[in-house]
Amino acid sequence: MTAAERVAHEFSDLFGTEPEGVWAAPGRVNVIGEHTDYNGGYVLPVALPHTTRAAVARRNDGLVALGSMQHPEKAVEIALAELRPGHPEGWAGYPAGVVVGLRDRLAGGVSILVDTDVPVGAGLSSSAALTCSVALALGDLAAPELRRQDLVELARGAENDFVGAPTGILDQSASLLCTAEHALFLDTRERTSEQVPFALAAVGLALLVIDSGTTHDHAEGGYGDRRRECEAAADRLGVALLREVDDVAGLAVLADGTPEGDVLLRRARHVVTEDARVLEVVAALREDADPRAIGPVLTAGHASLRDDFDVSIPLLDACVEAALAAGAHGARMVGGGFGGSAIALVEADAVDAVTAAVATRFEREGHPAPRIFVTVPSAGARRLA
Repeated sequence: MTAAERVAHEFSDLFGTEPEGVWAAPGRVNVIGEHTDYNGGYVLPVALPHTTRAAVARRNDGLVALGSMQHPEKAVEIALAELRPGHPEGWAGYPAGVVVGLRDRLAGGVSILVDTDVPVGAGLSSSAALTCSVALALGDLAAPELRRQDLVELARGAENDFVGAPTGILDQSASLLCTAEHALFLDTRERTSEQVPFALAAVGLALLVIDSGTTHDHAEGGYGDRRRECEAAADRLGVALLREVDDVAGLAVLADGTPEGDVLLRRARHVVTEDARVLEVVAALREDADPRAIGPVLTAGHASLRDDFDVSIPLLDACVEAALAAGAHGARMVGGGFGGSAIALVEADAVDAVTAAVATRFEREGHPAPRIFVTVPSAGARRLA
């Protein structure tokens, strides 16, 4: 039984009717370009092979029924008219937020059952995979005129406005727009994108994802603080977005000798240099250079996230250090920070050695063994059945 068949079968058992279809959307991992999206900058994600599947059918009783194969005890049934931020709570708020975005097209209500293999809390955009699978499904069923870019905004609105997670458009764009064997070069200010070749296996390379086991949550904590700090830095610099500063020399006004000024300088410096790193990596990949050349750029990105943006944690630093010591060409933390995952660009025949080195480091420091897997740049959201 395929994944699509399994969720369709469970949908029928739960709701007593057949779904109108099954849609899938992937998680993502960012090659480079962290915390740049909400600053109007550049990002370069790839879609994971891991997906969230959504079986969906419209109703005629005005109810919204939400189920998850990962949380069977937390199924939700609520009147469409009663949906509001914070109600329903928890995981159900994400698909509910998408439904609210198309409330006028779904007057009869809708039933949704989701199933996922995207690691939750690992910085791999499990929430975007959830909202984007539902957005694509509801778009197909109730608003077929919507473009993929419209669905990106629909899914982001669910996270920003309904759940209260202050994300940019990176995660949703990656989930909906990525293609296999490519990275998505996205200009988040201009809303333009380009598929950049990133077929690592063809040149004997592999991209390792190392899940530290420490979860994070975009709806609370330091992620929102960083966003506010970037906004404050932009305001002091007299620009709408930090993307408008193209050189670190333009940040000098922030160095006013105060603790606050020092913080804002470091936050802005990360964003400006990270945008430059994305452009450097994209230029190398466009010119058909050996992808090994981007390794040091990835590592420099980690140092910036650790030292200027203050979003790494010792366990993510340990992932990076162990991978590099075992021969990785480059490594860095990914995602919003304060937990989650790291990536390492390694020789395909060194996967086992790097994996063992990271696991040994974790064991030596008294941490549970990390989940480590090779990811392949995969397709974005699509209909399965």
